[in-house]
Order: sequence, then C-alpha cells, then structure tokens
Amino acid sequence: MHEFNLGDSERDFRVPDGGLHRPDAAELWHPTAALIVEIVSPGDETWDKLPFYAKHHVEEVLIVDPEKRSVDWLALAGGEYRLVEHSGLIALGSADLAERIDWP
Repeated sequence: MHEFNLGDSERDFRVPDGGLHRPDAAELWHPTAALIVEIVSPGDETWDKLPFYAKHHVEEVLIVDPEKRSVDWLALAGGEYRLVEHSGLIALGSADLAERIDWP
C-alpha cells in the first residue's frame, strides 16, 4: 500500500494514504480505485474528499482515525457513501480491523 494520484490530471486530483486497484490500473494517474485508505491527521480534509471519491467511482473508503481509535468503512451506493460493517471487496470489517491495529 502506498500513496498515489487519484484523478485525471495535476489540475484536479487527491493523494490518499493508500488503496487497492483493479488489474491494469495506470501507473501515474488513477482515474478510480476499488478501495481508498485515508488516515486522519490533525487538520486534514479526509471527510471533505468523499464527494471527489464518489465522482471518481471509488467503491469503498476506509477511514482510520488514530486519535479517536476508530475505523469507518464506507461503501458507494447511489452516488453517496454509507457506513458499512464489512467490506464488499475483501474479507475484513471495521470492527475486525480496529481490533488488529496497534494504536499509538
């Protein structure tokens, strides 16, 4: 998992903390992703990125907040993200993942 450019060009893109891609994804600019991982840091704009990710058809967004020790898993449905307990892409859920993290 690593940072990458999600978007179509350097004029309009976001750089999530990580993600999962479908086979044959581009190397520099990824127009979409199957799953985006965002780790909340003080003053960041993680939650504000959701409309951008929805516009780019990112299927799931995983938001990890070390300060709150919380994990939110969101799935795209009808153009909006909704909280889900388990991923539809991988065999993991928010509660399972939260238990596995060695929180600071």
